Amino acid sequence: MPAVDLTAELPPATPYDLVGIGLGPFNLSLAALADAVPELHTLFLDAKPEFSWHPGLMVDGATMQVPYLADLVSLVDPTSPWSFLAYLREHDRLFPFYFSEQSHLTRREYEHYCRWAAERLPNCRFASPVRAVSWDAPAQVFRVVLPDGRTVPARNLVLGVGTAPVVPEAFAELHRAGLVHHAEQYLTMRHELSGAADITVVGSGQSGAEVFLDLLRRRGDAAGPRLRWLTRTRAIAPMEYSKLGLEHFTPDYTRYFHALPEEARDRLVPAQWQLYKAASADTLAEIHAALYDRTLGGAAPDAEILPGTEVTAARPGPCGGLELSCRHRETGAEYLLRTDAAVLATGHAARRPALLEPLAEVIDWDEQGRYRVDLDHRVGLWPDVTGGLYVQNAELHTHGVGTPDLGLGAHRAATILNAVAGRPVYRLPARTAWTSFGAPAGASRPTVPAASPLPVPRGLTAFSRPTWPPAVSADL
Repeated sequence: MPAVDLTAELPPATPYDLVGIGLGPFNLSLAALADAVPELHTLFLDAKPEFSWHPGLMVDGATMQVPYLADLVSLVDPTSPWSFLAYLREHDRLFPFYFSEQSHLTRREYEHYCRWAAERLPNCRFASPVRAVSWDAPAQVFRVVLPDGRTVPARNLVLGVGTAPVVPEAFAELHRAGLVHHAEQYLTMRHELSGAADITVVGSGQSGAEVFLDLLRRRGDAAGPRLRWLTRTRAIAPMEYSKLGLEHFTPDYTRYFHALPEEARDRLVPAQWQLYKAASADTLAEIHAALYDRTLGGAAPDAEILPGTEVTAARPGPCGGLELSCRHRETGAEYLLRTDAAVLATGHAARRPALLEPLAEVIDWDEQGRYRVDLDHRVGLWPDVTGGLYVQNAELHTHGVGTPDLGLGAHRAATILNAVAGRPVYRLPARTAWTSFGAPAGASRPTVPAASPLPVPRGLTAFSRPTWPPAVSADL
């Protein structure tokens, strides 16, 4: 797709109300919902030549972990022409989908649906990279700088640049040397594994499970590579998928989490890994079935699963392949593992894009260098910056485990649009969960009885007496 003269769409002096940078599913959802708000002039840019979504993980049979209603628009506006059902109708697939009685799409169909929307939405532009963004104080607009030096003015920006693959420190040098690959590239590098006699998959999330299952199936009944799956988690555990457990992916829980103190949020997210980082129970069942079939008649599975195992160092082997220094986290046992190849299914994390550097001085970063993000997904800026900078899927630390979940994508997009428009262009429900996540209304904190004052520690005055018990603002 050729590059488009973006500044020709509006007079150069007329800023866009909203410019989105990056066109993954989340900003695509925002573009689709914005298409129905004619008073807002919006534009969404992406450097890629066309829409794509984790192409290296489109393994055969991989399914979404959310139902089809978690499409671009339906949980906010089910009548939208950009819904998944509208896509099915245009492709004459409504009856086949109805008879399939499925609620979870294959990953391929979901990507095809998103591509269909991206190619038709009038506010989306591909092959349109952004070099930088800056704040023009006299004009009170952001300047989106294109590679040729031209700028697109915008009153508001939303970053949807996606997340970057996480490479553990132990593998960093091997990854830089191209000796190991992240699962993000699995399909493009799968041919490199064909000659390996021993393959190790690292990471127990959905991508790790899918890669391990794909390698099991490709091996078939014939002799093939020995397979190994290891992870730091104590068990290969399924993702929490109970009805009430899923209420952690509601706007109600997001509001609760956002109101917690920062230190409580930082403790809570790692403890909730099974809510958003684990593999689906169906995929784990398919792995078990493949291993069961493999051992028919007493045959060896030529595969092992090693939970609770941390790779502390990795290096090239003296005779080829790789050497992994491993430690079992519960017993403390250490050992050396030799393998021909490793696939890192070690997840993704938000990154700070280089294009944001001209704005770095006006952003209110927290003590760990992260965005401070309000409940409307607006990043904290210095008071003299009147424009709004919003983020999508970069606020796990402020909005909780629902941040990367597609089921909350449409709600977040509508929240941003309502904030940009200054009015509720989309009506959002006041309550979305049966669970009340905080303490009941009127609950009070425990206090020390007045008749039993605590002694003042030596070196402190009565005026600097520490509070006891510690203040508790949430029931964790």
